[in-house]
Amino acid sequence: MSAKVSDGNEPYDEINVTPMLDLAYVLLVIFIIMTTASVQGIKVNLPKASNTPSLAKPTTKAITITEDGRMFLDTYPVTIEELEQRLTQFKAATPNFPVVIKGDAKVQYERVIDVLDLCGRLEITQLGLVTARIVK
Repeated sequence: MSAKVSDGNEPYDEINVTPMLDLAYVLLVIFIIMTTASVQGIKVNLPKASNTPSLAKPTTKAITITEDGRMFLDTYPVTIEELEQRLTQFKAATPNFPVVIKGDAKVQYERVIDVLDLCGRLEITQLGLVTARIVK
């Protein structure tokens, strides 16, 4: 009998499945660990949320000053005295309501300062000035 010598160029007759089984076992162990880790915990009776929000966001009041010096609270024309009365009423109902001031670019600066001074006297702390963004 003669012994057959292999030169390394012959096709494989069998597939080695051991690495694939190792990978399958590792993935199975990871899946089991992740599933049990997410399920464990202390059970508590959670409170039910209502459909209405408990803290309603206050509405922003807009003070607009036009080019000719007229003032508007939201869309209603007001004088400085009427503005003070209405802001005082809003402050009594909602102490921390935000105010934005929109002054026309050509308005006298003194009118904007008067409104800022009024907001300071009424202790309105959430105050914003609206500006236009210039795109070049």
